[in-house]
Amino acid sequence: MYAIVEIAGQQFKVERGAKLFVHRLQANEGADVEFTKVLLIDNDGKISVGSPNVDGAKVAATVVQHLRGDKVLVFKKKRRKTYQKLNGHRQDFTQILIQGVLAKGETVKEKLEAKKPVSRVKVAEPVAEVAAVKKAPAKKAAAKKTTTAKKTTTAKKTTKKKD
Repeated sequence: MYAIVEIAGQQFKVERGAKLFVHRLQANEGADVEFTKVLLIDNDGKISVGSPNVDGAKVAATVVQHLRGDKVLVFKKKRRKTYQKLNGHRQDFTQILIQGVLAKGETVKEKLEAKKPVSRVKVAEPVAEVAAVKKAPAKKAAAKKTTTAKKTTTAKKTTKKKD
């Protein structure tokens, strides 16, 4: 189940367990927030489109943290006019965790009890295979060193022949 929702003037495709970076929200870290501007809901192939919003639908989320984006440099210049200006900008973002997409009349607690938590943990590889993979690049690096050493010796021989 996923939804298209408008958050802080931008549209996002959200589903349960997803983390998003949105423009700064006026909520404290750890606070629960709800977004009611749901434009579309897809419930296992059953799509409902709002006009403009789906009635009674909302998206529940939790604020994870507030942070700032990378610096963007804005450089303006006019040729042959001795005009140039450099400005920097860092956008403020809020990271949110989507708790669930709720249809009309649903609550977050009912939704969480109905479904098990989403697990995105990778299965660990056996230790022997990991050790074998780590050793292989070291052999290649050693082989490269020996080939470079051979090249330097051949170059010295050719210079001695010319003398």
